[in-house]
Amino acid sequence: MANNDKVPELSKTEFEEFTKDGFVLVDFFAEWCMPCLMMAPVIDELSENFKGKVKFGKINVDDNQETARKFNVSSIPNFVLFKDGKPVEQFVGAMSSEDFEKRLNSLIK
Repeated sequence: MANNDKVPELSKTEFEEFTKDGFVLVDFFAEWCMPCLMMAPVIDELSENFKGKVKFGKINVDDNQETARKFNVSSIPNFVLFKDGKPVEQFVGAMSSEDFEKRLNSLIK
């Protein structure tokens, strides 16, 4: 039962607008990437936990190779935390929601 409504998938044009204000976490993923699919429910959960503090969005690297290259996304899942449009941190690989939550909390203080 996949529910992809919580975290919007962004196009290249939406990306700039979406990431320009405040903290935004972008999940760079691909449909064929098993760890990416495993992280989807974690990202949905975190988007609920951080509501009002961090916005969450997704970028499909197959459809947005230029955007992925711009942020040196070579392996996925890859998560980039932006603050006011600038990347401040990058996490690569799958992790537990607890670890992810700790990392995010330490960065958005």
